Amino acid sequence: MIKSSLKLLVAATAALSLSGCGFMAIQDKLDPKAMDTYMGMYDRFVASEGDLGAATVWAVKVNKGVTTSDIAEALKSASLGTGLLDVGQMPLSAEIEARSGKPTRYLHIYQFCNPLTARQATDFSPYFSAYLPCRISVVEHENGELWLYSLNMDMFVYGGKEMPEPFKTEAIKVRDTIWKMMQAASKGEF
Repeated sequence: MIKSSLKLLVAATAALSLSGCGFMAIQDKLDPKAMDTYMGMYDRFVASEGDLGAATVWAVKVNKGVTTSDIAEALKSASLGTGLLDVGQMPLSAEIEARSGKPTRYLHIYQFCNPLTARQATDFSPYFSAYLPCRISVVEHENGELWLYSLNMDMFVYGGKEMPEPFKTEAIKVRDTIWKMMQAASKGEF
């Protein structure tokens, strides 16, 4: 009850203070899901005690028995026919081991991009270029568990001014594909 009241008070205070800063002038240009997207981000921010990463990223635990090779194959298989290309990988733990000569926990970043959607995104807002390409990280935690991380694509699709068609439909496809790839990789499905 107190948490809900505090959340409502913060939201009301933010809305009132933002109205003087021009928020009300842009409200009609926002995607209809923008406020829900940011309230979810706020909830995750609070639940994580202020961890911005936890608020803005998807995290999926990899099932026991699924290996890093299984994850690689699952990501490759899940991307086939989606328009997302494997545009690069960063085997960071291998690089760290090569530089230090010491073993380290697994850390590998996969990068995917649909060039046509990337062009639409940067035409819509050149700031989106900083989000390119889409990344899925495989991180081994200290306890040996593997986790997958990717930018929460809901912010990309719904977090700002409403996207025009057909760009919005393409952006949703990329969002859904990244999520499905993470689900397949977490189970080692290929």
